[in-house]
Amino acid sequence: MDHATNDNAKSANLTKHQGSCHCGAIRFEVTADLSGGATRCNCTICTKLGSLGITVAPEAVRCLTPEADLASYEWGGKVARRYFCRHCGIHTFSRGFLAELGGAFASVNVNALDDIDPAQLKVAYWDGRHDNWMAGMRDAPWPIFTAAA
Repeated sequence: MDHATNDNAKSANLTKHQGSCHCGAIRFEVTADLSGGATRCNCTICTKLGSLGITVAPEAVRCLTPEADLASYEWGGKVARRYFCRHCGIHTFSRGFLAELGGAFASVNVNALDDIDPAQLKVAYWDGRHDNWMAGMRDAPWPIFTAAA
């Protein structure tokens, strides 16, 4: 599954998808290849949000709502800024910079895409809860709790 930021942009299967929050106040589009599926992470924010994501180049996401109308959230090392609706609270996409992802990136919550059935996508799992990024993705969810050493 291809989730490196710049590799998605090189795909021959790029399709433009429309997305929105629940109440429709936030509208956006993303040009991406979803043929490889999407990912879930078990870090605290991804778990609490129930996000299903794809990572793309920043220019692949176009916000159709003035970005000043979006609320945003950053924490910790401020690797990414998550954008969400001020009215209904749905997280739609994020933008950030992480060298391990090839630098600047955008991440899209596939659950917010209007023309995709997320249940039809293959899902791979990251172990972000334990900063176990080097283990890569796998086909089964990583545990949230681990046995004490």
